[in-house]
Amino acid sequence: MNKKTVFEGAATALVTPMFANGSINYDGFGELIDSQIAAGIDALVVCGTTGEASTMTDDEHRECIRYAAARVNKRVPLIAGTGSNDTAYSAELSQIAEAAGADALLAVSPYYNKTSQRGLAAHFTAIADAVHTPVILYNIPGRTGINIEIDTFKTLAKHPNIVAVKESGGSVEYFERIIEACGDDLDVYSGDDPITVPTMAVGCKGVISVIANILPREIHEMCRLALDGNFKEAARLQLKYLPLMRDLLTLDVNPIPVKTAMNLLGRNAGPLRLPLVEPAADVIAKLKSVLNYVEK
Repeated sequence: MNKKTVFEGAATALVTPMFANGSINYDGFGELIDSQIAAGIDALVVCGTTGEASTMTDDEHRECIRYAAARVNKRVPLIAGTGSNDTAYSAELSQIAEAAGADALLAVSPYYNKTSQRGLAAHFTAIADAVHTPVILYNIPGRTGINIEIDTFKTLAKHPNIVAVKESGGSVEYFERIIEACGDDLDVYSGDDPITVPTMAVGCKGVISVIANILPREIHEMCRLALDGNFKEAARLQLKYLPLMRDLLTLDVNPIPVKTAMNLLGRNAGPLRLPLVEPAADVIAKLKSVLNYVEK
């Protein structure tokens, strides 16, 4: 089965800039998109976990996708988060994103109601059947409470419109198992910045990155080196930025640290929406101590 690869390298899981009152700052969003593309990023993801899609209204979610598609204007692939624990709603939102011009869709596993492995296969198949735009599965068991198992990946990889997975389980060995089982039928992307280069060494096509909100050029370069087979230099960059990668993922719940770091750097990401809250003072101090990697 010849499936088209959505992107190779680094895609940024974009934050959603907001005003002090919590409304979406579309001008800031547009500036962030433009700066990412100017820095050489390979693709952009909107309305994902880092974009706080789970607290967007339906209208906001749709408008963010439409705005991003128009602003990106095919300069790089745009991946729209359209996942939900409601299959019918996810399929509807996927159709809206497709009509807006998204190049691919990111569909997370159902959360809270969770379902079985058979249910996962049915859920993702229904979404993929509803559109012509390529679907990227999103496996993040730490947030959803369910893991997509290898046999389920094998089943879903046979669908002509399911082209990839963003794997965020944190285990390089699990990446190996997915790649071994699915081969060329399913591209695999890392969803965990700290293991990007190790996963690319075993066959991943790149990363959907949180830290690239801050270091788009550097993460693009790290992935390009890995794609070119220069793993020694790619590993050097991985280790150089590892303290910041780790802190952005572990000091508090994503996207609290990355939005805070962007604000500390004067990049005007704005506040978070409840139930996310500003980090404690010790977290802010720790972030300040590792931001010396970034030119202000």
